[in-house]
Amino acid sequence: MSTVLNPYLGFRDTARQAMDFYKSVFGGELTQSTFGDFQASQDPAEQDKIMHSQLVADNGLTLMASDTPNSMEHTPGNNYSVSLSGDDEGELRGFWDKLSSGGTVTMPLEQAPWGDSFGMLVDKFGVSWMVNIAGTPA
Repeated sequence: MSTVLNPYLGFRDTARQAMDFYKSVFGGELTQSTFGDFQASQDPAEQDKIMHSQLVADNGLTLMASDTPNSMEHTPGNNYSVSLSGDDEGELRGFWDKLSSGGTVTMPLEQAPWGDSFGMLVDKFGVSWMVNIAGTPA
């Protein structure tokens, strides 16, 4: 798997509807997981919220999205990140190190509930980034 760069959109309780809409626009395969699927929130009101959604269109376009947890700020217009994902750990950790230099790490790059290494940061220019390194297949 090569490294993939794509937009990652954040919503407040409407990720499922938004991604269904984008699927109607772009076509392709849509997968969605909730916070409850991964026991990723202690808040009962968040169990059915979308923790991760991915649309891969037949032409290769990729769009990801999630619902922002209640405990996190959500500001329409600033509700996006750039996502880097793949299985080349060296390459992705190198990107992480360079992007985080002079920036702010908002979630350390470490093992996530879904088995991959995941982290979030804001670079020195104010751009939000997510890095996901695929775990070793079982």
